[in-house]
Amino acid sequence: MTDLVIRDVDVVDGTGSPRYRADVLVDAGRIAEIVAPRSGVEATKTIEPGPGTVLAPGFVDMHAHSDLRLLTDPGHFAKISQGVTTEVLGQDGIAYAPIDDRALDVIRRQIAGWNGNPADLDFSWRTVAGYLDRLDRGITPNAAYLVPQGTLRLLAVGADKRPATPREIQHMQELLAQGLTEGAVGMSSGLTYTPGMYADTGELAALCEVVADFGGFYAPHTRSYGAGALEAYAEMIELARTTGCALHLTHATMNFGVNRGRAPEFLAIVDEAIESGCDITLDTYPYLPGATTLSALLPSWAMSGGPDAALERFEDPALRERIAKDVNVHGSDGCHGVTVEWETIQLSGVANPELDSYVGKTVVEIAAERALSPVDVFFDLLRRDKLATTILQHVGHEENVRAIMLHPKHMGGSDAILVGERPHPRAWGTFPRYLGHYVRDVGLLGLEDCINHLTGRPAERLRLHDRGLIRPGYAADLVAFDPETITDTATFDNPKQQARGISHVLVNGVCAIENGAPTGNLAGRALRMNPSTKETR
Repeated sequence: MTDLVIRDVDVVDGTGSPRYRADVLVDAGRIAEIVAPRSGVEATKTIEPGPGTVLAPGFVDMHAHSDLRLLTDPGHFAKISQGVTTEVLGQDGIAYAPIDDRALDVIRRQIAGWNGNPADLDFSWRTVAGYLDRLDRGITPNAAYLVPQGTLRLLAVGADKRPATPREIQHMQELLAQGLTEGAVGMSSGLTYTPGMYADTGELAALCEVVADFGGFYAPHTRSYGAGALEAYAEMIELARTTGCALHLTHATMNFGVNRGRAPEFLAIVDEAIESGCDITLDTYPYLPGATTLSALLPSWAMSGGPDAALERFEDPALRERIAKDVNVHGSDGCHGVTVEWETIQLSGVANPELDSYVGKTVVEIAAERALSPVDVFFDLLRRDKLATTILQHVGHEENVRAIMLHPKHMGGSDAILVGERPHPRAWGTFPRYLGHYVRDVGLLGLEDCINHLTGRPAERLRLHDRGLIRPGYAADLVAFDPETITDTATFDNPKQQARGISHVLVNGVCAIENGAPTGNLAGRALRMNPSTKETR
């Protein structure tokens, strides 16, 4: 007698191997056995999803912005309904651990557009261990954590644009080592976001050496995905080469008009580095537009000193004019070295309810409505929303997305911002879109290969000792779906829509989605890397 049997399913085990029909037995939260279909094994609970159903390992989201949402809404339906059973948090170099009171105030305000800024949330943790312990109080998916380099810099240097001193770099190394000792799987950077972008290559190298010592990986949002994209990727690859640190190029895109058709140049750089011995992987989302905060378009000098200093600069006519020239004429480093194309900037969420009517509109549309210039609208929104506005940036190219998606080191990452009235549909649709659109409809990837992109490969990068594959002894993180009907229904106009075709999702052997509906079970937990064994459990 076993706890659970999933009967007569097509098992796609996460390795890329061909599917096969079987019954899968689950006991005490783990895959106990894989046996012939219709085996007759008795179980306390039986799931029979129906003919043609595929059973895969739960999907791993390599780039998630759910750091606070998992605490305020632990059911996490947007992600669990897609089949996501593990997320990687602490992304883009700005997150909430390690932290102190001063830095917490800055970060809560700076990335309110990513995560919200819930007034009633208890932020009493101060360490990575404390944050992971908070997750362990009850979440639906599992979660791993990256130490955010920008937060380290805020703690050690502050919010100013200046080089770090040797003592400050040593302090960042100590904070990083503590976070990795407490279970973080690596380090992230946001090198178009302040204050992380103020770090030079030498400072980043000093931190990557620590990550390498612990067996983790470095996940940088690079200095440019636009005019300087190839140079920015080359900088990160050289860091991997010189420090020996594993490198994961997160949301690896080639955006903006200057990069149309240039994905093969980027991939050639990656392949050359891999051939020379560098450990490099990458993730992408299966959409064209990106998503970020409106304030991210500002030049880095304008954000020096933090949110209050930036808002004060808007009131100085000379500084305001300088910012306007950077975004309109010179190309802001916050906008990847290109001038802002205001017709591509669409508001997806605001914190100030007085601005609700602008959500869904582009800056150009708002400017026409108000008889203002786009840059005046930009300043007005930033000031009235206190930098909390989120945007979609319609700058992607399908040929680049497909070329990068086919790379043998590619994995899936949603980069999903969950706050706002009209977030990017990738928050609800990333993983079904891979399997429905790019596997079934377009035929770009085979089903078994795509599931390897979404499960086995990321599990290997995260050093997950016993997840990411369907094998006896592995944790029972599983998703059952119909390959003929799985579809992302989330759209840019109506993004908060549950995908079709996913019937069951199990986390640690417990049903989180059953017959397409949430169960309310909170079986997920924080996954911690052990520095001694360099395994994540």
